[in-house]
Amino acid sequence: MTPVYILNTLIVLGIVVSAVLTVTAKRTLSSIICLAACGAFISLEFIMLQAPDVAIAEAAVGVVLTTIIFVVALRKTGGKGEDEK
Repeated sequence: MTPVYILNTLIVLGIVVSAVLTVTAKRTLSSIICLAACGAFISLEFIMLQAPDVAIAEAAVGVVLTTIIFVVALRKTGGKGEDEK
């Protein structure tokens, strides 16, 4: 096994784990953080696939902008998760 193969496997595993945690999180803020982590892992995978322009776009939009929009919406609506009611 080459180091690149191991790194790709770890990144894909990170994508899967963070996606599952995003869906199963009880608290809304935890779900938002897991979604940002999933986007970060996807950006890393695009870097490994030698697509730096796509990785930068994913990091800017998928991680930063989306997270900011979700956190602002959560604060403005006072949104609560299942265990925060």
